[in-house]
Amino acid sequence: MDEKLGKAYKLCSRKTIDLLFNEGQQLRSYPFTVYYAQQSNTENKAFQLVFSAPKRAFKRAHDRNYIKRLMKETFRKQKHALENTLVTQQQQWAFFIIYNQRELPVYADLEKSMTKMLQKLLNEITESK
Repeated sequence: MDEKLGKAYKLCSRKTIDLLFNEGQQLRSYPFTVYYAQQSNTENKAFQLVFSAPKRAFKRAHDRNYIKRLMKETFRKQKHALENTLVTQQQQWAFFIIYNQRELPVYADLEKSMTKMLQKLLNEITESK
């Protein structure tokens, strides 16, 4: 399976992002908060997502960029389970993932946390069907 996380997976629609915060569901899995909602993407992908690190906690842009880069990499390595489930159910979702911890992450810890968060997210999505 393709492990790329290209431009088609990037959520850019301001309308969809506002919808996620206003009408979407929320999932907390330390150190992440995930807002998610079912939608119809214009792209032919099972999901689109945004990664975020708060400016309040990380004042320097290079720290925020580092965190988002680690989050993208850990998600990219583990996205196949989520993508397979959504493709078999013929659903399309939008996700907004926020990093909540105040310290810079270590890759190994972030990878474990991302695995746990994705498992919780899969359970929520399959139960909401």
